[in-house]
Amino acid sequence: MKKITIVLAIAISLIKFSHAEEGMLIPSVITAFESDMQAMGMKLTAEEIYSINHSSLKDAIIHFGGGCTAELVSNQGLLLTNHHCGYSQIQAHSSLEKDYLKYGFWAKNKSEELPNKGLVASRMVRIQDVTKEVLAGTNGITDKAELQKILTKNTKALITEATNGNHYKAEIKPFNQGNEFYMIVKETFLDIRLVGTPPNSIGKFGGDTDNWVWPRHTGDFSVFRIYAGTDNKPAEYNASNVPYQPVQFLKIAFNDRKVGDFTMIYGFPGETEQHVVSDYLKFIMEKERPAQIHMRELSLSVINQAMRQSDELRIKYASKQARIANAYKKWIGQIDGLRRMDAVSVKKSRELEYLQKAESNSDWKAQYGSIINDMNQLVASSITYEFEYSMLIEYFFVGPEFLKLARSVDQLRKVAETNPSGLEDAKKRLINGADDFFKDYDANVDQKIFELMTAAYNNYIQTPSTSKINNSANNYNSTTIFTKSFLTSKQRYIDFITKFSVKSLKKLQKDPGFAHFNLLFYHFIDNHYDKYEQYESNMEDLLKTYVKGKLEMFPEQKHWADANSTLRITYGKIEGSEPQDGVQYLEHTTLDGVIDKYYSGNEDFELLPRMLDLYKKKEYGRYAQDGKLWVCFTGSNHTTGGNSGSPVLDARGNLMGLNFDRTWESTMSDYMFDPSRCRNITVDIRYVLWVMDIYSGAKHLVDEMVLVTN
Repeated sequence: MKKITIVLAIAISLIKFSHAEEGMLIPSVITAFESDMQAMGMKLTAEEIYSINHSSLKDAIIHFGGGCTAELVSNQGLLLTNHHCGYSQIQAHSSLEKDYLKYGFWAKNKSEELPNKGLVASRMVRIQDVTKEVLAGTNGITDKAELQKILTKNTKALITEATNGNHYKAEIKPFNQGNEFYMIVKETFLDIRLVGTPPNSIGKFGGDTDNWVWPRHTGDFSVFRIYAGTDNKPAEYNASNVPYQPVQFLKIAFNDRKVGDFTMIYGFPGETEQHVVSDYLKFIMEKERPAQIHMRELSLSVINQAMRQSDELRIKYASKQARIANAYKKWIGQIDGLRRMDAVSVKKSRELEYLQKAESNSDWKAQYGSIINDMNQLVASSITYEFEYSMLIEYFFVGPEFLKLARSVDQLRKVAETNPSGLEDAKKRLINGADDFFKDYDANVDQKIFELMTAAYNNYIQTPSTSKINNSANNYNSTTIFTKSFLTSKQRYIDFITKFSVKSLKKLQKDPGFAHFNLLFYHFIDNHYDKYEQYESNMEDLLKTYVKGKLEMFPEQKHWADANSTLRITYGKIEGSEPQDGVQYLEHTTLDGVIDKYYSGNEDFELLPRMLDLYKKKEYGRYAQDGKLWVCFTGSNHTTGGNSGSPVLDARGNLMGLNFDRTWESTMSDYMFDPSRCRNITVDIRYVLWVMDIYSGAKHLVDEMVLVTN
């Protein structure tokens, strides 16, 4: 019996030890997790993953466009990221004559690769803990203004020192709610060219139907290349620039996959909120997310219908629709996942554990004993200010597009009032941007969005002053705005801005579109914004103390700092899941599933004829496994937005695929990670290469890469 007990204990220990790991780890502290990762099957050392003295895997990981991740895969600066990460660039290059969205694009040689204005890509040079240096001289300082002054001074000095005499840029970010600070030094490239993209029928296969859903069959990838000056340093676009020669690039894992294989994701996750209090989580689930979903549902109802009307509107709104729909569907799944996990109750249980720990020590009780109650009380008294702010974002930043243009013109107004000598430069910037805005703008579509979302916004914010909006006598009705305002017509816009002067300020205020913007936007700013900022500041102070208590009272736990768009590592393994009663998901999908979905007749599963021909002939080349062409697989890695495009690496650091999504049940992981249910979705690199080589005839790109079989 004793031997059986020991065996069972070891077995239970091994199961627990090999289970999916929560957390997004800072690479510079990866040594602390090296043994755990190696026990799960990793063959690398911490130094091979992250090093500031030698080249390491981190040098192949790229922050793409500020919101996604990409990876270098050749010694000629070839870059892989998700199709949806490069979608705005693909859309910008598309037209009725060159419909790259529908048919794809592949440069036959480097001279055909397409430049992308404003697109940047950054390599992390080093990540350095500067907590001690940032906080120097702050001990005992309680005045917020004085504290911020010292922090700013220390931060500026550190950044100046880090960037002196080199071409790097640096920033310092707070971690663990401001209890720690890290400096990120990076090299930012300015010439990024589009090399290739599959058609939407591959890169966006499944559309909104499959978004955030498993089983998934999306070839979510696109190909870019970093160009540099002849000195291999970042340079603005120039025809004489040459392909970047990277410090390190990833080799391609060309071996078969199986359940239980180690996986590591290296990328730039955007934001998680693991420390929020239970009443706040309840507010998210019951009020804020449902309202945001409703606002986006209204917008999508118009855009989706418009995109079905013509190819012109489809191309104009493709990128916008994808961006709006992505969060919309994610939030629906997030609420459902949190509900299924009974997340509010889980939070309350953890809060009780925290309080009991604080009660066990008089010093802890004094510092942390009331903090959870204080946070919940703040939510009860002030959460309406966050709700109003979130509705402002949905209306003015995601809603009717002419309101975004109005924000730019509002900056012109401020220049006219405060710095008239800078007016001509400000006007020039707006006129130069007009083509880009109106190229993808349709006033009829925008008017329908405006009418639906304005009514919803008024209902959520409930401001009496907006009663004028539907009163035609006051020139605030939608018909007047869309037939008279300079904001809804390219010609009227250019004419107005060209003639604009300090004397035009009164005329500006009378424009029905700008007057509408001015009325609603500044009603919020004047009556709500200060209260929202105060709420945010108060909650940040409480969260800082709360997290400090966690770190101090529970030193045995593996703490990790919330994602904040900095380079992180997460590890797990290839595995399926059982997210619901009676539902069991396999860990991978194949091309067979693509064809099955096509025959369902759903327009989101449209395929071009070539895919059907290749499938019928089973032309998989060298990219199949046991006669099947893997398309996607799931893993138990903790990911979030920003991890899109992140490399999924095998035990030896070779590229297995590109992370591009989570299962619907996993979107709750922004607030709470469930290792039994949360799964990231990866497009298999072998499918990516098959699309390049066999489907698209771009074998020259595959030949740039180094394929290995372990």
